[in-house]
Amino acid sequence: MAPEANIQGMDLTQYIKDVPDYPKPGVIFKDITPLLGDGNAFNHTINSLAELFADRQIDIVLGIDARGFLLAAPVAYKLGKGIAIVRKPGKLPRKSIGESYDLEYGSNTLELHEDAILPGQNVLIIDDVLATGGTMEATCKMVEKLGGKIAGIGFLIELDFLQGRKKLEEKNVKAIMHY
Repeated sequence: MAPEANIQGMDLTQYIKDVPDYPKPGVIFKDITPLLGDGNAFNHTINSLAELFADRQIDIVLGIDARGFLLAAPVAYKLGKGIAIVRKPGKLPRKSIGESYDLEYGSNTLELHEDAILPGQNVLIIDDVLATGGTMEATCKMVEKLGGKIAGIGFLIELDFLQGRKKLEEKNVKAIMHY
């Protein structure tokens, strides 16, 4: 566990449940739903994520489909900022840009409305887990294509052994918990 996990004086790791062989054999899925279901733990999580980036100039918070939405929206609220969303293909109703990527158990594409990020905006990206870094790398590429600047990237959990941070080397990446 990283030092950040106790920003608010609470050990959040007790609310993360390992689910073996999900979504495929050999993967140990980190289930955050017990954390989301506990008001105190969830409150501490949101406060911790917001505090990690309190010293940054942020214009908008970006959440990634789907569990990232659950963290990004309250962080945006806490910071007094709006939220933009990255979705899976075909889920956004207006013109969007897309980016394909590989993840630890397959590949996918993400999309972002082409007007969600304005040129020069400082963007804080929030997601639940940093694994191989493919999802976040694709998200950063879309933000930068739209002229946004990455002010920071926050995660609830970072799976250090997968070394996803290497794909985000020049970014301000922070995580509350490390496995």
